[in-house]
Amino acid sequence: MPATLTPAEVEVEAPRGAEEREVDRPWIVVVWNDPINLMSYVTLVLQKLFGYDKAKATRLMLQVHHEGKAAVSSGTREKAEYDVARLHAHGLWATMRQD
Repeated sequence: MPATLTPAEVEVEAPRGAEEREVDRPWIVVVWNDPINLMSYVTLVLQKLFGYDKAKATRLMLQVHHEGKAAVSSGTREKAEYDVARLHAHGLWATMRQD
């Protein structure tokens, strides 16, 4: 009588990320306080680059002034890199981080 072979049971892990998908997290652009730029200049730059009205630009500028930093925009990594480069071109200190 011939012997019947049965396959051995093997535990296989599901591919990583198959069930848990990492949600796209936006990138945040942060403007930092500096001792060089005037508050009125920072307000004007925020209005010019991001189209904020004077009240919102002033609120963000005051946050930078009093708290040392403020998040001024968010979006994809490419958009954040672009916004940081534009802020640097206007003499403001800015960085980006993933939220």
